[in-house]
Amino acid sequence: MKEKRIIFIGAHPDDADILCSGTAIQLARAGHKVKFVSATNGDSGHFSMSRKETAKVRAEEARLAGIASGIAEYQVIVEQDCGLEPTLANRIKIMRIIRSWNPDLVITHRLCDYHPDHRATAQLVMDCAYTCMVPHFCEDTPIPDQSPVFAHSFDRFTDPRPLRIDAAIEIDSVMDQKLDAMACHRSQFYEWLPWIDGDKNFDVSKLSEEERKQHLMKWNQKFRTAADNGREVLKRAYGEEKGSKIQYAEVFEQSPYSRQLPLDEFQALLMP
Repeated sequence: MKEKRIIFIGAHPDDADILCSGTAIQLARAGHKVKFVSATNGDSGHFSMSRKETAKVRAEEARLAGIASGIAEYQVIVEQDCGLEPTLANRIKIMRIIRSWNPDLVITHRLCDYHPDHRATAQLVMDCAYTCMVPHFCEDTPIPDQSPVFAHSFDRFTDPRPLRIDAAIEIDSVMDQKLDAMACHRSQFYEWLPWIDGDKNFDVSKLSEEERKQHLMKWNQKFRTAADNGREVLKRAYGEEKGSKIQYAEVFEQSPYSRQLPLDEFQALLMP
């Protein structure tokens, strides 16, 4: 079996765990190499800790989440949360990371996203899609043997258009492990996100284990929608019977700015 090398580049230390960890867990179990990257250190993501303390906590949470998922690497870049910009310097930084990993597939956000860091990350990664194979750009990092495929993870935004589902991966079978990885980001799912959503008195210590699981499942409901939207893709990939029963799926759109694969090959690239 040829080893696949996949890299997901998100804006914040928990983005990859939400958007791609179900797929990553299965790939890692099958012996493939997966790397998660956060383009910022997430230091804005708390209401009581200082930036410095938040960055330190979130880096450790990402490390633990990587262990829980079984992936090869989880890198957090020291860039200020809510301040990421698609500059040439940042593009070079992202390019070095991509080339050094020598991936078959690079996944990131779409450009139409609610968070400025998500949009900036998408721009930075997409700006690498063509220039990844340009030898005289970022000359200190050798170009890959083959141009990687670039892709986008799922979102529910419809302006200018919904995400096109080119590949779909069932995550029912690994949902518990995905929730374990998400739970490593304690400062986010149990503190910051409830707080910014208006639940200032949220206290995870008062929840049972099942209640904690249901709390984390709130961030996975979008993948039920993704499975429904990608039902025909799931049936092609897993067969009519199994594909019709899958409840949750992580779905992906192939970018037109990089090497193109036939859809069956793109699906196979994400399969364990």
